[in-house]
Amino acid sequence: MSASGSRSATPGIEPTLAELVALRAAAQGRRPPRRGRLGVSGQALSPLRGRGMEYAESREYALGDDARRIDWRLTARSGKPHTKLFQAERERVTLVVADTAPALYFGTRVRFKSVQAARAGAIAAWAAVRDGDRIAALRGSATEAPIAPAAGPRGALRVLDALVRWYRAPPADDLGLGVALDHAQRLLRPGSRLLVLADPASIAALPPRRWPALAMHNEVIVLLLSDPLERNPPQASLPFQAAGHRVELDLAAAAQRQRWRNAFVAPLDAALAQLPARGVRVQVLSSEAASDAWLPLLGRARAA
Repeated sequence: MSASGSRSATPGIEPTLAELVALRAAAQGRRPPRRGRLGVSGQALSPLRGRGMEYAESREYALGDDARRIDWRLTARSGKPHTKLFQAERERVTLVVADTAPALYFGTRVRFKSVQAARAGAIAAWAAVRDGDRIAALRGSATEAPIAPAAGPRGALRVLDALVRWYRAPPADDLGLGVALDHAQRLLRPGSRLLVLADPASIAALPPRRWPALAMHNEVIVLLLSDPLERNPPQASLPFQAAGHRVELDLAAAAQRQRWRNAFVAPLDAALAQLPARGVRVQVLSSEAASDAWLPLLGRARAA
């Protein structure tokens, strides 16, 4: 039996495979490209992914070729301009990168941030099935291999099962979002779709230079998992349980509120301000929001 079916889960605190499977309906709003009756000819939209980024061959330059695709090495050797040709991609990869930082396993409204992350990842998996993509997933671990790309409902279910395992409790071997993105760079091929489920503090810990290389040839979406209490705490004394000890925070005090803002609000605001400039689409996904609220980000023009 898989880990996701080994014991019962507490609704809103731990995700279940049943709830992630049920989210398939939420991914049906945007339709995949329509096939023509005669393959890719005619006026119907094609399921092909365009020119693609997999190099096929080079040939002599012809009038109208894209000058950005000139094969400079062959041009220099032959003395005649040549241009590179690329194979059309028929199967895109959708890769879900799961941040498993301990800060995600918390929530005050509707569900934990970790449960919301699992649900958003499940919707991405079902959207991949809908669009004919192969779906993969990974986290920051030195011991657990990524969920390899696979198509169809079977591929989606493998990812859903992993999301349930990862987001039931913080994995003991979590090495951080940076390691997860290292794994992602090795798995991605140009033209892929990358969905990053992350706590804002995990994004803040990464150097900004990580993002342009990922976004250059891929569709990159970052969902910032947040809780209403983190963004707007009451001006009152609040009790918390931390490491088995009760902690009292006086959020009516200006200094304490500023420390709270530095820990929770500032990383979120920084990500919203900085990631679009690096070619990344980004959205806050609150624990109380509809888990498919981010779907309009799919397929939009990349941020400038």
